[in-house]
Amino acid sequence: MKGVIMNVPVTLTTEPKPIPEDVGDTFGAYFTDHMFLMNYTAGRGWHDHRIVPFGPVPVHPSASAIQYGQSIFDGYKAYRCEDGMVRLFRPQAHIERINRSTARMCMPQVDPQDLLAAMVQLVDLDRDWIPHQKGKALYVRETMIGTEGYMAVRPSAEYLFLLFLSPVGNYYAEGVNPVNILVSDSYVRAARGGIGAAKAAANYGASLLATEEAKAKEYTQVLWLDSVERRFIEEVGTMNIMMKIGDEIVTPPLTDSILPGVTRLSALQLLREWGLKVSERQVDINDLMDGVRSGLVDEVWGVGTAAVVSPVGQLTYSDRSVVIGGGRTGAVTQRLYDAITRLHTMPGPDPYGWRIDVPPRAAG
Repeated sequence: MKGVIMNVPVTLTTEPKPIPEDVGDTFGAYFTDHMFLMNYTAGRGWHDHRIVPFGPVPVHPSASAIQYGQSIFDGYKAYRCEDGMVRLFRPQAHIERINRSTARMCMPQVDPQDLLAAMVQLVDLDRDWIPHQKGKALYVRETMIGTEGYMAVRPSAEYLFLLFLSPVGNYYAEGVNPVNILVSDSYVRAARGGIGAAKAAANYGASLLATEEAKAKEYTQVLWLDSVERRFIEEVGTMNIMMKIGDEIVTPPLTDSILPGVTRLSALQLLREWGLKVSERQVDINDLMDGVRSGLVDEVWGVGTAAVVSPVGQLTYSDRSVVIGGGRTGAVTQRLYDAITRLHTMPGPDPYGWRIDVPPRAAG
């Protein structure tokens, strides 16, 4: 944890909330007692770094976040490890990604060391909220919004950055069991040249209708196709997609319409270290469906911070459904899930330097 200094001013809550004994399979149903805030003003930069009781923040009715969509976020998790230490999983990679999002949305960059220090301090302060049960964690949500009130269409000159915490269980009700996915042939999540590679709120707003229609048909999520030809696989609404085609692991290449997932990055490194053949190339949805039917494709899975690794048991496209691998979790999918979740909670230093310790303040 060298270089991380915990010195953000703190205002403690006077009304601490009861900490749930078990969050069950909820995701985002609980929020801890405190949050980190800082403000940005053009010409001054970031200022007024502070930790305060969790609660509403005032926003101008004509703020750019409300009127023009200048709103981005990111998120990762803190875990209780087997040696009793609390650790953040790949926070630096998530900070790098939020700074890529700021660049695309004409928003100010954050200082990685300052933000990491605030994360460590906030997680330490509310560490009692971190679930003890296996597979559960403390979700760390970063958010930046434009706050200047004005009417002209231009980037804001003022911003608010928020960091808050939520103890979470499984993202999907199925847990680590295979999920059913609907391939959308009516909607697109993002277009080439747009903001699909940024973790912008607008991308998620664009996905809501298709997702709700899919859930009404009892599908867990939507698999998006490209916006031009409507046939090349891009990503699932909450995770990147991977598949095993013969002896090859394939995932779509990153473009400006696909979010560069941190779990995707971790998975690709592990798969290559295991000596598997890994390709980042386009996959036609028709070829994928045919491959599942023929048995050439026997595993499909998603990877993301919220779900970690989620096997796909069934795909439906144009009213045609295919069951993948007998609807069971495949060997590569299971190995990847086991490896990444092991890295989350293993004792001592991890072999990749992906984790950051959050020692109790009394020991810091």
